[in-house]
Amino acid sequence: MRVLPKPSLADRTSLRLGGEALAEVCLEEERDWENLPHVLSRLGGAPLILGRGSNVLAGDGELPLVLLRLQGQKGGYLSRGRERVSVQAQAGRSLPGLLAFLQRQSLSGLEGLTGIPGSVGGAVAMNAGSFGCSLDEYLERVQLWTQEDGLFWRDAADLKTGYRFFDPGLGSRFWVVAKAEFGLSQEEDPQSIKEKMRLVYLRKKRTQPILSRTCGCVFKNPGPESPAGRLLDDCGLKGFRCGGMGFSETHANFLVNRGRGRTGEALELIEIARERCKSRFGLELELEVRVIGG
Repeated sequence: MRVLPKPSLADRTSLRLGGEALAEVCLEEERDWENLPHVLSRLGGAPLILGRGSNVLAGDGELPLVLLRLQGQKGGYLSRGRERVSVQAQAGRSLPGLLAFLQRQSLSGLEGLTGIPGSVGGAVAMNAGSFGCSLDEYLERVQLWTQEDGLFWRDAADLKTGYRFFDPGLGSRFWVVAKAEFGLSQEEDPQSIKEKMRLVYLRKKRTQPILSRTCGCVFKNPGPESPAGRLLDDCGLKGFRCGGMGFSETHANFLVNRGRGRTGEALELIEIARERCKSRFGLELELEVRVIGG
């Protein structure tokens, strides 16, 4: 376990925004979980699991937070059954890295998540999905950690999941995803999986600013027939700017840091979007991005 003082959230989030936390705790081995309650008590501040910072809008200034960073491992543990292959992955593993590993192993199911940045743990905790693929469809069980219970496994049947929703049933307790296990299909040809991934990536590249500094989708879709991006576009917000921040000219539901953006500007854009959508359509937009200390 490593403890780093005064980490910059701007250096650790895909939007490149945010001030300094109190400390960052890097968990590198499984035994580090046993020492974590003592370390958190010593450091003070509220614990925050950051993942790879791809779905976070962090506030400026000094933030009373202790960041938890899980060091991912390459590969994954495989258990082959008659119909499905179970794959276990560390929460700190990058999601793109896991998808590449699955492709090489000829394991199919999660190709629709191609192009989503971030970590496995973050993808589980927000029930990531795109193009009709939702991660909870393939989740078999998840290893969680709480200060009260330490590490323990929970089966998917005991979890509550939905559109961008994941609830392990722990109430108000602080919890962390440590590992996840997925059930996938064995295919004969890894090249066919690679081709599916390529087509998903190309589709996203045409319709989303995946190469820009964004935090992914800002708002959840109010419904299947009313995607947030289309609503914001109809409100005239595609390409709309406030200082160094703006809604993407490719997809209106993506905030883009154009180089010198500030958190306050991003929050102002979010408020403008909510007001316009409420005024025009009578719909309340719900955030998909996590706002931390803003």
